[in-house]
Amino acid sequence: MRQFGLIGYPLSHSFSKKYFTEKFERENIAQASYELYPLSSIDAFPALLEDQPHLVGINVTIPYKQAVIPFLDGLDDSAQKVGAVNVIKIEQGKKIGFNSDYYGFKQSLLNSQFPISENIQALVLGSGGASKAIMAALKDLSIGYKVVSRNPKGENQVAYQSITTEFIADYRLIVNTTPLGMYPHAEACPDLPYEAMNESYLLFDLVYNPAETLFMKKGADQGAQTINGLEMLHLQAEKAWEIWNR
Repeated sequence: MRQFGLIGYPLSHSFSKKYFTEKFERENIAQASYELYPLSSIDAFPALLEDQPHLVGINVTIPYKQAVIPFLDGLDDSAQKVGAVNVIKIEQGKKIGFNSDYYGFKQSLLNSQFPISENIQALVLGSGGASKAIMAALKDLSIGYKVVSRNPKGENQVAYQSITTEFIADYRLIVNTTPLGMYPHAEACPDLPYEAMNESYLLFDLVYNPAETLFMKKGADQGAQTINGLEMLHLQAEKAWEIWNR
């Protein structure tokens, strides 16, 4: 039996087990299972590996995409480029980190009807591990960006209080990488001047549960285009499966 799973905390929002379980059934993939492993501390990761010796592939979600790195034996180019890990492959006792979020976000954005050009500027909400994959993809697409953080550091980060109606006029792509609005706290959303948005904006939320977050709804009410994180989840999950089966 090949065991796969997801680590993070909490995991009540995750669709990963459902996705992979259905994939295994649909594609007649035998001797494979996928489980959720909520870890209240990343320090519990080594004990999990001891308890689950059949684990060969692990997904990593909030808040451990960076914190897991010291526990690994190496990083693939994708994880080095991004500086965060969301896929771990275990082979011959070695734990190697990869990043498929980068691929999932980039492809989902390219699949949208939003016009990609060097004139587009983006706001990346949040500065955690998920945001690093988004930044790497934006760089590859030659899209300039600012990171919005509760505790901004450096010249490329700004505070939420700085996002005025005048400021946001220059940033038509807004990507939420925070868990704000994720089930069961669906009433929350990033603090932005939504009233300044219109049909030329795209709000991309990495959250996919609920399907329409309050962030997306507030943008859509002003005519903005919206995308949730479900297609990105599917794309990065298939990339993870490819990595585990190389």
